[in-house]
Amino acid sequence: MDTFNIFNILSLIGGLALFLFGMNTMGDALEKRAGNQLKNILEKLTASRWKGFLLGAGVTSIIQSSSATTVMVVGFVNSGIMQLKQAIGIIMGANVGTTITAWILSLTGIESSNVWVSLLKPSSFTPILALIGLILIMKDKNSKGADTGMVLLGFAVLMYGMDAMSAAVSPLKDVPEFQNILTMFSNPILGVAAGAILTGIIQSSSASVGILQALASTGAVNYGSAIPIIMGQNIGTCVTALISSVGANKNAKRAAVVHLSFNIIGTMVWLTVFTIINSLVHFPFINDSASELGIAIIHTAFNVLCTILLFPFANQLQKLACLIVKDSEEKEAVQLLDERLMATPAIAIDRCKKVVHEMFEKAIQGVEKAGKLFENFNEKELKIIIQNEIEVDKYEDKLGTYLVRISTQNLSERDSKNVSELLHIIGDIERISDHSVGIAKSAEELKDKKLKFSEQAEHEIGIMLKAVMDILRQAEKAFEQDNMESALNVEAMEQVIDNMKHTIKNRHIDRLKSGKCTIEQGFIITDIITSLERISDHCSNIAGCVEEISHDSLRLHAYSSEINKAPGSKFDELYEKYMEQYKINA
Repeated sequence: MDTFNIFNILSLIGGLALFLFGMNTMGDALEKRAGNQLKNILEKLTASRWKGFLLGAGVTSIIQSSSATTVMVVGFVNSGIMQLKQAIGIIMGANVGTTITAWILSLTGIESSNVWVSLLKPSSFTPILALIGLILIMKDKNSKGADTGMVLLGFAVLMYGMDAMSAAVSPLKDVPEFQNILTMFSNPILGVAAGAILTGIIQSSSASVGILQALASTGAVNYGSAIPIIMGQNIGTCVTALISSVGANKNAKRAAVVHLSFNIIGTMVWLTVFTIINSLVHFPFINDSASELGIAIIHTAFNVLCTILLFPFANQLQKLACLIVKDSEEKEAVQLLDERLMATPAIAIDRCKKVVHEMFEKAIQGVEKAGKLFENFNEKELKIIIQNEIEVDKYEDKLGTYLVRISTQNLSERDSKNVSELLHIIGDIERISDHSVGIAKSAEELKDKKLKFSEQAEHEIGIMLKAVMDILRQAEKAFEQDNMESALNVEAMEQVIDNMKHTIKNRHIDRLKSGKCTIEQGFIITDIITSLERISDHCSNIAGCVEEISHDSLRLHAYSSEINKAPGSKFDELYEKYMEQYKINA
């Protein structure tokens, strides 16, 4: 008769380590492989609770972790990407989606003499998956194929860990002390507490269900003990989201509280119902040995029943969370960039793009306000422009720090290029904002020195300002929409603005010679048109960067020199169009 000894304990620890490592590796690789798809799904998210539920179930099925999904949701709510009412449906869906892991693990319990049925057992096909995964990883470490390889290899390690745990605990079926411990868990309260504590420690209900399935393979775990433990596991998995919500805004805390409330209420209701019905009819299967498949069925049934029970009361769950996490008297600022989003780099990068767009919009507003100061100088508007530039600097600092931190994550090649793109673009936007202050200061200098440009000079600067505002909007569109047509417009307009600068400068020299303008006015004009021309250069940098990223290259600023500028080309056509549109009349 087998005995449970120190070597079994070591094997159990090793199996558990392999199991958790495989689950973590597979989850991370799936998340990385599906990063852009997850981002696109979230962009299409509506306020529909049903769609949110399906989204939560789908995403959790992909990354196989309800904790990860819920932490992600807490980050979305904290960043203002998602409203609390949208998050509730996703949290409910995550609870159902996480049950897929138990079904996969239940395949380890397949026993049959039929060769085709035996092939369904993971131990039969995981060696092949591991080999395929290794080949894909070695072929190209930075490709999507390598991510797929990590998924396969992680799955194989997970299954080997599951088999090792099952083999290590198999002698326990003959240890009376072990059976006595499990009998204690048939007490519903102790069972729920055990499941919650175990899951809270390892912070994964999928992993704790897998451990329970491994113990069940000994035949010593009955359904009377397994059912309360499974219910408790759902409560324990809330620990991760609760920890994640520390330091977040009130709505993010409420999302974590909704997750906890959903699982506690569901457990209390269905455990009470189960206990009452069992005391009346005495379910015949209670004392039967639980199987891996049986545990998977119970896990799924419980989560589905919780959703059926509480889905109609989502608004009440929201109100309960608001009662628990009360509104603070101080106005709470939305945290634009949330640390929790880094767990899903593709979504964190997408959020950065939205914040960069806000930064770009502030810089454009600064240039627009500065241009208007030549028509009607206003000290208040000057202060707004300077304050605006300070805020843009803060954006650059926060975005730069956040993007550098994202770059340390395990990124796909595409995500890595996007991070590089954004780091360069925020630098160009910050310089545009600096030039807006320079233009505003030139307007202030004119006012302080009581100088006035000639009518022709005012006309020329006005035309150049219009062209610069146009190129800024085109660059913004190219960045926000990855619009290659707008990027080409920017490149054509940049050439037009370059020519415009030289034309204005030469005309000023002519006016200087004829006595229509002074040298002092000339210095100011030079400062203005130089700032405007440099703004167009930064727009060209942004457009070129967007173009290079879209073509999967990152040879920064090389793109503009390679545009086909031959007569009759698209660039030449746009150049002629804008030359005519922003023509400076004599």
